Amino acid sequence: MPHLRQIEKLDALGEDAQAVFPYSIAAVRSLDVLEIDQRITFFVGANGSGKSTVLEAIAAAASLPTVGSEEIGRDATLDAQRRLAKLFRLVWNKRTRRGFFLRAEDFFGFVRRVAQMRLELKARLGEIATEYRDATPLARGLASGPVNASLHELQARYGDDLDASSHGETFLKLFQSRFVPRGLYLMDEPEAALSPQSQLGLMALLADMLRAGSQFIIATHSPILLAYPGACIYSFDSAPIERVDYEDLEHVSMTRSFLADPQRYLRHIVTD
Repeated sequence: MPHLRQIEKLDALGEDAQAVFPYSIAAVRSLDVLEIDQRITFFVGANGSGKSTVLEAIAAAASLPTVGSEEIGRDATLDAQRRLAKLFRLVWNKRTRRGFFLRAEDFFGFVRRVAQMRLELKARLGEIATEYRDATPLARGLASGPVNASLHELQARYGDDLDASSHGETFLKLFQSRFVPRGLYLMDEPEAALSPQSQLGLMALLADMLRAGSQFIIATHSPILLAYPGACIYSFDSAPIERVDYEDLEHVSMTRSFLADPQRYLRHIVTD
């Protein structure tokens, strides 16, 4: 049973408001009620269709912590989505405070933030060593204990250096360290840094967390992720938003068609 089972948009919009982003997006403007009856739900659609906007507004309405350079409540790029979130009523089977919201575009800001935290903690250890140079070992230990504990926690969660791994390895390392049972996870295009093989690795992590009672809502273009068995798929390419089957997705049919005969497409695009 999913934690979050329904999203309702409460207010009808006047004609003036409909011309303003994000209400100018047809899928957003026509949204009334979105039923979430599976523990893994995908939002799919062309760029600009509104799938990321709605996902961001849900994250704001649910007050989820953000894996990124800014928390969702302070991120200036999400002002419009926070306004939309005020029109949302989230209906829960059981409210969870666990989980996070991740935009792939913000991930590398998060990596930089972790690296900066590590540098600041190490610098503080240096300052303590100077300040307590003449103190007893016990006093130095008490002063440096909390800083060493914070460094140990970063080490345990993320290893020595997130920057030292490939983008895909870093993504998967983050998921492994931050996924916990019975959480709600909203992710926007997590496949951006993942190879096809790493996408399968992510699916294995999703399966583990679903068995542990977690829920996922994911905006994606990936035919691999979209194939997750039993997932609910909403297409934002129509207004109102429409529930669709995997086999009926244009993403899937076009990918299959291209892989079956690449030259059929490339001869119209690539010329000598």
